[in-house]
Amino acid sequence: MKNKFALSTAALLLFALTGCRDDMHNQPRYKPLAASEFFADHRSERPEIEGTVARGHLKIDSARYTGKFNGEDIDQFPIPITRADIERGRERFNIYCTPCHGRLGDGNGMVVLRGYRQAASYYSDKLMKAPVGHFFDVMTNGFGAMPSYASRVQPDDRWRIVAYIRALHLSAPAKLTDVPADQRQNLKLEPAPNGLSQGGTPAEPARPNPGAAR
Repeated sequence: MKNKFALSTAALLLFALTGCRDDMHNQPRYKPLAASEFFADHRSERPEIEGTVARGHLKIDSARYTGKFNGEDIDQFPIPITRADIERGRERFNIYCTPCHGRLGDGNGMVVLRGYRQAASYYSDKLMKAPVGHFFDVMTNGFGAMPSYASRVQPDDRWRIVAYIRALHLSAPAKLTDVPADQRQNLKLEPAPNGLSQGGTPAEPARPNPGAAR
């Protein structure tokens, strides 16, 4: 019995030891921003080695990451755009853009109706003709009252939002006759956005009355 008990105890301890890991947990290390006597400048936090680039941050394609080529806004998408990309762009647009620009893109988002500065309508003559790089640059760097969204929206998602804005440009002035006859019964007709006239011509959006929305 004693031998059985000793063997059982040893087996249990051996099993428990298999759960112990040391790896690199116990090693000399500095606490964040602690002083160091090893380096001449006494800083334990070391700067990046000059000329190195973190993985995923090379960004040699300037058009993709700035929306410009030779300082000019590009007018072609630097990444492939599929239907799935447009759907992703619509999703990101509804999250980040609609509070000011509205779901229709007419500049009458919820915060505008509550007194915030009038947002741009994507159906103004200027923005209907603007190259795709312009929208990417505005999302990246901000413009006027609009702040930069670079920290919130990844570069490729910005291009997907631009693709969805282009889809709005194409769909808003479309006529029923533009849709194949066998698919028209599947459409749900809605009024044109405020920034577009009845005939599909871009027009400047009417300014809301903030006092009426409060």
